[in-house]
Amino acid sequence: MNDKDTKRLSRLTAILTQLQAKRLLTASELANKFLVSNRTIYRDIKALEQAGVPILTEDGKGYTLMDGYRIPPIMFSESEANALITAEQLILKNKDASFVKEYSEAINKIKSVLRNTTKDKANLLSNRIVFRQNTNNDRTSNYLSVLQLALTNFNLAQIKYHSTDTHQTTERTIEPFAIYSTQENWLLIAFCRLRKDFRAFRLDRIQHLNILNDKFEPHKITLEEYFEICRSKYFQNP
Repeated sequence: MNDKDTKRLSRLTAILTQLQAKRLLTASELANKFLVSNRTIYRDIKALEQAGVPILTEDGKGYTLMDGYRIPPIMFSESEANALITAEQLILKNKDASFVKEYSEAINKIKSVLRNTTKDKANLLSNRIVFRQNTNNDRTSNYLSVLQLALTNFNLAQIKYHSTDTHQTTERTIEPFAIYSTQENWLLIAFCRLRKDFRAFRLDRIQHLNILNDKFEPHKITLEEYFEICRSKYFQNP
């Protein structure tokens, strides 16, 4: 399979997911979404139909899937769907661009398996929930997704980090340990080989990140034990 075929297969899958996530989609909407021509979308829709996907065409309105057609055997209750939609609106305010992107794509797949009635209610709810924090939707980092993978796969990371406390920029090799959020920003707890101790790094202050293929030995300490050590240090040196 060449690159062109791979891209088309990926687009066909994405179109199917979009059709499952929304009740009606026009060729123009799909063309704008995937940066192709309307003619290409027409060919893609025909290919999906020939593959047995029950796509219905409503004149003057767009495309929709036959009610009841699903790919994954997953069903959500209305309350479960509401919880996911509520979480989505909160996450859309997060300041890490990669986190917003990955969650949005995941929630779109989840929406695609909802019953049409539940889907309509979920879409209504998403337009009626507002979180006021980060009202400008600022994105201050873009590293969360890759750092999550480094953490779970025990990959070393090299960072260029700027500290606002010392006004210095340093290059460090770190061992990702844990991640937590504060005020829509993310902080990485990692063992710093430069300082030979655990440190907390704000993702928006990482100027450059490189995930290495080299592995490190998992740390025996738990996150709760780490916080207990931090509390002890704080009370000893207030």
